[in-house]
Amino acid sequence: MSKIIFNKEKKNKQSDSTTTRRIYKNPPTHGEVIEGILSKHKRGFGFVTPIISETESDEEEKGNSKPAEQKDIFIAAKNINGAMHGDTVQVSLYPPSNSNKSREGAIEKILHHGITEIVGTFEKSNRFGFVVPDDKRFSNADIFVKKSDFRNSQTGDKVVVQITKFPENGNSAEGKIIEVISRNGEPGGDIKSLIRQYNLFQTFPSRVNAEAKAISKIKLLEKEDFEPITAEELIGRIDLRDKKIITIDGADAKDLDDAVSIEKLSNGNYLLGVHIADVTHYVKEDSAMDKEALKRGTSIYLVDQVIPMLPKALSNGICSLNPSVDRLTLSINMEIDTNGDVVGHDIYKSVIHSMHRMVYDDVSDMLEKNAIDLISKYDDIYEELLMMKELAAILNKRRDSRGSLDFDFDEAYITLDDSGIPITIETAERRIANRIIEEFMLIANETIAEHFYWLDSPFVYRVHEKPDQDRMDEFKTFVRGFGVLMKGNTENVHPRVLSDILRQVKGETYENVVNTVMLRAMKKAFYDVACNGHFGLGVKFYCHFTSPIRRYPDLMIHRIIKESIEGKLNEKRSKQLRKITEIAADLSSKAERAAQELEREVEKLKKTEYMSYRIGQEFDGVISGITNYGFYVQLENTIEGLVRVEALTDDYYDYDESKYRFIGHHTNKIYALGDRIRIEVQRADIEEREIDFSVVQQTIE
Repeated sequence: MSKIIFNKEKKNKQSDSTTTRRIYKNPPTHGEVIEGILSKHKRGFGFVTPIISETESDEEEKGNSKPAEQKDIFIAAKNINGAMHGDTVQVSLYPPSNSNKSREGAIEKILHHGITEIVGTFEKSNRFGFVVPDDKRFSNADIFVKKSDFRNSQTGDKVVVQITKFPENGNSAEGKIIEVISRNGEPGGDIKSLIRQYNLFQTFPSRVNAEAKAISKIKLLEKEDFEPITAEELIGRIDLRDKKIITIDGADAKDLDDAVSIEKLSNGNYLLGVHIADVTHYVKEDSAMDKEALKRGTSIYLVDQVIPMLPKALSNGICSLNPSVDRLTLSINMEIDTNGDVVGHDIYKSVIHSMHRMVYDDVSDMLEKNAIDLISKYDDIYEELLMMKELAAILNKRRDSRGSLDFDFDEAYITLDDSGIPITIETAERRIANRIIEEFMLIANETIAEHFYWLDSPFVYRVHEKPDQDRMDEFKTFVRGFGVLMKGNTENVHPRVLSDILRQVKGETYENVVNTVMLRAMKKAFYDVACNGHFGLGVKFYCHFTSPIRRYPDLMIHRIIKESIEGKLNEKRSKQLRKITEIAADLSSKAERAAQELEREVEKLKKTEYMSYRIGQEFDGVISGITNYGFYVQLENTIEGLVRVEALTDDYYDYDESKYRFIGHHTNKIYALGDRIRIEVQRADIEEREIDFSVVQQTIE
């Protein structure tokens, strides 16, 4: 199948993959045999991850370094031996080499095929067809399909093929079409196929839809014509419907799960109210909807659509804190002093009636630009907005003093036309209103986590462990190249040290580079039943409580909070919940990672497509990464492309790895991290998600 490549100059390109053979040039003689799961690369080679115990697996997921016996094993393409990506295999190890610290081996046996359904593009001939997998890790793995199994597929259609016969003795895999995702050229087909590739679904099972329909009590969902909350539902709730409560969200948000209120007390303290949609009132434990929400783990926000954790009847309807309607909520009131310390708090079930559905830009325009027309429109809440601004600044100062890491990355906002083609890519600005809500949600999450820690209750915490010493050693060396000194030792680094570095590089051309490298040196945050602190925020106690419409851990926590309020957390129930929370924490961590991968993949797809229409155009950017094969340049709209070293035709360039730069052999011209340059778009390969640039001007002011 031909690639979708937009290239200023067409060049012949050799295949990167190597044909799989069952003959080993250097057969293993070490004798050690290991079982593991194969992760193939699009170029044909792969790595086998040894199958390890649950405890060891948990450590790996948290980002901890692996001991030598758990390190991945490199498998050359010639030693793949017919195995496919995702297969469980038996590997024989080569004898260790003094010159190479990595382990290498050859696949001896396929124990289990891990993936049986593959998303790809269908190609049709007179007597047979074949599916070219979208996932390039299935390199050289086209799947043949008999004419009787076409399922009315046509050339170019995106399909799901079920493998009926795996490749063996050099023969290709065989399969049958079980689903046509989209027809050739159908708008949105590219994103649909990516969603399906991750085994995710927009639609819900019929049992879940039936529950949602019954729960939401709606006549016409599209018109949000809901029946009112009943008197029975108000029992045990504090009535806040006469309070000044608002939501502040993005203009296109539909699942509004948090609302806020504020008062100034006579002692000078603030009374901050955070009111969260009471999703568990509708989503009962062990219901079909609850099981589906646990399976999904999170809502996924793609460029032009959302894959919700809950059906829209709930996420956009009865649970969403829409204005001018009564909604059931779970509230926390926090009395906060002028130092930003929470001196008292109450957690309770409530009912609210949101005054306004406000948007970030409007609130920011009022608070940053004194927008008179908006102030007049929202004069009934403007005084409270000013108080919110004051309190958010106090809370931010408190976080800053303890070393909370505030990564200020530009986020891409991509607009598509009706055909799914990206027409604009801009940076989404993080303004004062965004920061206000962020601070309020952070303090609510922190307060809830500490409250339940001291109750010794079953719980789901958000954990972020301190980085490994070797990662910090590398980062210390990296920032030294910019003249930035990292204080203290790297074995037990304090977040204040890293926060200080972020302040030092603020406003520099290399700020984004340092931010990115620091973030990559961090461990991944995850959900756990043990409270082990949050390094990035510099706190001992943290959880996710504020988004139960879109995150399962929040929903789980709501269930625990309500049972605690109602006095139902007896010994038997607590024991049961400890088991449930362990499962929820593990599945939610995995679902979160899959969601992040899909979101990144869709964004890369649309960014590459956007640049495919701009071949030959010039843009300004900053060198954001350097490798031995070239350097990456990030444009102002967050798109990143590669300037390959062979494209630097004015000189022969030496790669200075220690100082992250290229130096011209004759001209001494330097390309270094953080340099501002002007580039021209040379190539955009949508299939491979690759963008190539060439340098137009070395340095721009």
